[in-house]
Amino acid sequence: ATVLAQAIVREGAKSPAAGSNPMDLKRGIDLAVQSIVDDLKTNSKKVTKDQIAQVGTISANGDEVVGKKIAEAMDKVGSEGVITVEESKTLDFELDVVEGMQFDRGYLSPYFITNADKMIAELENPYILIHEKKLSGLQAMLPVLEAVVQSGKPLLIIAEDV
Repeated sequence: ATVLAQAIVREGAKSPAAGSNPMDLKRGIDLAVQSIVDDLKTNSKKVTKDQIAQVGTISANGDEVVGKKIAEAMDKVGSEGVITVEESKTLDFELDVVEGMQFDRGYLSPYFITNADKMIAELENPYILIHEKKLSGLQAMLPVLEAVVQSGKPLLIIAEDV
């Protein structure tokens, strides 16, 4: 996809430079994309649980038990779900389905704990701030933080690092 996007940008930049209308180029790209998507939908096939188990079995060096577990996991999480395989200290297979989102790290400080019995931080109807990079200074976020404080609602911040 990245190589294709790069080629579209590289070749697409040549047309306006040669005097073509950029909007005509955009419309052409949109039509081509729609045509390709329609073609993919026409030629695609639904995969059955048995087919997933077969692929899983092949990937697991012929182990049918592992193949069936993979198919079961795929069936439970759906096509948009995420499957994580972890090593176990036992010989048993365990399938654990987690609803929603799961993070590798928890709260930054033990002062965030709201339920000391369960050692968890529970927030009811919070504002959620998602930041893709490290939060190094609060100066840029100050107006947002002040507005949240005035609202009286809790704030959940999800960031790469703080």
